[in-house]
Amino acid sequence: MKLSIIKQNGQRVLTTAQLAESYGTDSKVVSKNFTNNKGRYVEGKHFLRLEGDELRAFRKIYELPSNINGLYLWTEKGAWLHAKSLNTDQAWDAYEMLVDEYYKVIELSPKPMSPSELALLQAQNIVTLEKQMNEQGEKLDNIVSILSLDNNDWRNSVNRIINAIVMKLGGGQYYREIRNESYQLLESRGACNLDIRLENRHSKMALRGSSKTAINKVTKLDVIAEDKKLISVYITVIKELAVKYQLNLAKYHLTETAGV
Repeated sequence: MKLSIIKQNGQRVLTTAQLAESYGTDSKVVSKNFTNNKGRYVEGKHFLRLEGDELRAFRKIYELPSNINGLYLWTEKGAWLHAKSLNTDQAWDAYEMLVDEYYKVIELSPKPMSPSELALLQAQNIVTLEKQMNEQGEKLDNIVSILSLDNNDWRNSVNRIINAIVMKLGGGQYYREIRNESYQLLESRGACNLDIRLENRHSKMALRGSSKTAINKVTKLDVIAEDKKLISVYITVIKELAVKYQLNLAKYHLTETAGV
């Protein structure tokens, strides 16, 4: 199969349609796999997303359907993740072919650019650089906002931030994973065992004659709430998770969250 060569930011990339054709599937399947595993993909490493001025500059060089408002381009690492999601012999064979015959091909004698092509490339590079600078500035501002949040109403804020991380990753199936990650980090940093503390709390309630319903309502958050040191450590853990998962406070309406 002969692929039209597409270059962006100095590297070879593939459109979703090209990747789907290579892997013997269709674009909808590729897009769905990306959506379902979005937390594993990193922009700039696995894919490039073009929109606005960057997309308009791209259109002047490559032919695109007129109804596209945003375009994903897949790097070699992104193609590997898609092959892993499909996990078919055809996808893995195609991935090896892409690595050998497309992504890693060295162009020894590039065709000299015309003045108009050079001007387009320069404009494209300027747009890309401005976008990267803006994104870095926004990320820095966001991290500063996360780290400067105070500790009032911490339980409500912890839950809101964890729920926002889950939404960013793709939905409720990630809730248990993120909640458990936060507890594991707390146990490591706070030198404690939440399961044992929770079991002890349940035992004491049973001895006092508490109902089974009341006992079952007590959670690990209640255990944390009994220890000021654990509260402080847990708040730090939640802030670190917000930074790790690049949580945008403004996007998830958390800029006024007071608890963490």
